[in-house]
Amino acid sequence: MPRFQVEKSVEIAASPEVVFEKVVDFRTWTTWSPWLCSEPTAKVTVSEVSNAPGSLYQWEGTVVGAGELEHLQVEPNRLIEDEIRFSKPYKSKAKVGFDFAPSGLGTKVTWRMSGSLPWFLFWMTGMVKGAISMDYARGLRMLKEWIETGSIQTQTNILGNTTVGPIAMAGLRRRCAISDIGPSMQGAIGEMMALFQQNNLPVDGQMMAAYHKFDIGKQTCEYTVGLMIPSADTAVPASLERWSTPETKAFCVEHVGDYNHLGNAWSAANQHVRYHNWKLASCSAFEIYENDPEQTPVDQLRTKIYLPLK
Repeated sequence: MPRFQVEKSVEIAASPEVVFEKVVDFRTWTTWSPWLCSEPTAKVTVSEVSNAPGSLYQWEGTVVGAGELEHLQVEPNRLIEDEIRFSKPYKSKAKVGFDFAPSGLGTKVTWRMSGSLPWFLFWMTGMVKGAISMDYARGLRMLKEWIETGSIQTQTNILGNTTVGPIAMAGLRRRCAISDIGPSMQGAIGEMMALFQQNNLPVDGQMMAAYHKFDIGKQTCEYTVGLMIPSADTAVPASLERWSTPETKAFCVEHVGDYNHLGNAWSAANQHVRYHNWKLASCSAFEIYENDPEQTPVDQLRTKIYLPLK
């Protein structure tokens, strides 16, 4: 059977003792779980003893499925060895673990998984590794923020099916690693705004980004970020990319909070579309930034994500 291994790490400004105590206690997992963002109402049950070998974390939901995680081995401030057992939407199990080590910032924590797929799903190995890697990265970002600040600036609101458009945008097209979307987009926005000003174009349009390609296996993406323009026929210089979509039906999810956690809303949107077995349209998925980050507190930033549907 095709086997896979995934691991993601983050450095946290806290001692290994503090980080270990947070992670080993299953009662904390609902705070920083990268999956419950998709279905906050999912039922979670934690065993009475929540931080020792034999402790169980069980979940059951409509969108996130069902399963349990068990602590098999616990070495204080050093490692946790777990087994995860899925029962819905299909039965499988895998080994999961955490490693903790002192670092310059405080603690380096590594989250890892090893498992296998049925032989006939060998072609999905890269996609599965990529998806788990992204989930772990999202979870570790939230764990870090929670331990270092006491809160996490992220909230996902499922708004459902709607009609959106027509929309037209002028901006810059870029390709980057999925993990580098933030800095890549910041650089593109700076260049794009300079081009708008050099060409005497109005800069009061709403900011948005359209995502043309996502390669989960290779962990790369291609996007265009820019400002909305009156119509697809609006004249723009050749140095700017033009993108547009007609009126379309789409599934919409709203993210409230830090842009660093936008992946939570994207994951939720895709999970809901898969659960309902909706077919995506050929046009690019996109996000619209509802307020100005320079004038809005981080915890009040609103971004709407649209997945166009057939």
